[in-house]
Amino acid sequence: MSSTHALAISLSLSLSLSLSLSQFSILDSPMPNPDTSTMTPREIVQELDRHIVGQHDAKRAVAIALRNRWRRMQLPEELRNEVMPKNILMIGPTGVGKTEIARRLATLANAPFVKVEATRFTEVGYVGKDVEQIIRDLADTSVKLYREQAKVRVRNQAEERAEDCILDALLPRRATGIGFDPEAARNEPSSQENDTRIKFRRMLRNGELDEREIELEVAVNASMDIMTPPGMEEMGQQLRQMFSNLGSGKSQKRKLTIKAARPLLIEEEAGKLVNEDDVRTAAIKACEQHGIVFIDEIDKVAKRGEAGSNGGDVSREGVQRDLLPLVEGSNVSTKYGTVKTDHILFIASGAFHLAKPSDLIPELQGRFPIRVELTALTKADFVRILTEPKAALIKQYEALLQTEGVSLTFAQDAVDRLAEIAAQVNERQENIGARRLHTVLERLLDVLSYEAPDRDGQSVTVDAAYVDAQLGELVQDPDLSRYIL
Repeated sequence: MSSTHALAISLSLSLSLSLSLSQFSILDSPMPNPDTSTMTPREIVQELDRHIVGQHDAKRAVAIALRNRWRRMQLPEELRNEVMPKNILMIGPTGVGKTEIARRLATLANAPFVKVEATRFTEVGYVGKDVEQIIRDLADTSVKLYREQAKVRVRNQAEERAEDCILDALLPRRATGIGFDPEAARNEPSSQENDTRIKFRRMLRNGELDEREIELEVAVNASMDIMTPPGMEEMGQQLRQMFSNLGSGKSQKRKLTIKAARPLLIEEEAGKLVNEDDVRTAAIKACEQHGIVFIDEIDKVAKRGEAGSNGGDVSREGVQRDLLPLVEGSNVSTKYGTVKTDHILFIASGAFHLAKPSDLIPELQGRFPIRVELTALTKADFVRILTEPKAALIKQYEALLQTEGVSLTFAQDAVDRLAEIAAQVNERQENIGARRLHTVLERLLDVLSYEAPDRDGQSVTVDAAYVDAQLGELVQDPDLSRYIL
């Protein structure tokens, strides 16, 4: 009897030790993807070229900024704390790739990234969002990203545990006494029971049991929508967290097919294996050291040249002054802990049609030492945008219609004509850059997209004549193109 207890204790200790080690191993690797964290600026630019056409100067600037983060981490700790990120100000018309460059950079670096509109924030005391919400959103993104990475690392263990839960539902274990211990029974199954479980496990992995229904206890995520007035979003989040904690730990019985139950069980078991406190600690550190904040429409909170002061200038200048502490370095309280913003990279962008970068307050100008001007897109750029990127627009439309059985191809003269039309409309109307291509292509393929289910198995080639037939009249009539294209 004592040997049995000793065996059970040793198995329990080894299991708990292995789980503890697996939880701590979540935090061993650094936040950035090891394959991309050591990329040179040239390699970063080449990777960005796969998705974004042109704007070489902007790509160089963000590539150097990303590489400098790696360089900083190689320095001694005393000097490392003194090296501050060189924030970037992108200047250029809408639709030329400012936001896409920042988004692709964050994806490439596998870093916490948040994009905000400067116009959504107001000075403290006015109705609107507080600028510190930017850092809270960045912390949320970081924790979510790190939690998902942690779950990926323990996925194999979670899958095994999910299989055991399914097998327990299919083959309930027999109680052998009043003090029945499920864990002890799992460690000491009978030979017949073991053979049956092995057989069912093999069938489960082969998908032979996918349609069989089982009854499981699934954890219930309590959620409640709470409406809060503008500027009080943080209080709303705290109230939601409080009510969700009140309902935590509850479960309900559900009857599901094994195919539907497996992903739910894997997610639940992965959540149990992940140490949430360690994830939050590491995520906050990653947020501080690798976070990227993209502030769009920064020109909208600048004074409009020499037009004179007006009522809106008070709030606009107040937003700039509220942004200053974040950009130069401060401590922001979040629900995960305090975040230091000293080493967060800030990238701001704006068209600066009515205002100039010099219209920003001097203190904020000095916090964005790197300025990059993005050029307007030409017809040649539109041709490249339609064909060259990994997920080019033409490839997207061809893949979409292929799902209906329609084989769509674009002739080169059609691509040239589409680029020419987009450039012409941008010149005559508002220049919205590459976004004009979306409008032109949607109008071009309107009839084909509507009739696609009835044209299964057909092949359609779009040439210049087809483009002119669908869009020629709209392009020639300025009034029609203004409202339709």
